[in-house]
Amino acid sequence: MQALSNAKPGENYTIKWMFGVPAVLEFLHSHNVEEGSTIRLVQRCRNSVIIGVQDARFVLENEVADRIKV
Repeated sequence: MQALSNAKPGENYTIKWMFGVPAVLEFLHSHNVEEGSTIRLVQRCRNSVIIGVQDARFVLENEVADRIKV
């Protein structure tokens, strides 16, 4: 298990667990980013990652991505 911020871009991952600020978690859950869901790590940037979930793309700061384990 590793932090999403350390994962290899271009791969699909299953979220094992996640924690953080309730408002951020609520936003992610409302967009089908939750434990057990599959996401694609599109790109890793200096201070953020881009993930793909279904037909949507999101930018997450490394602080948030560090709290998502895949």
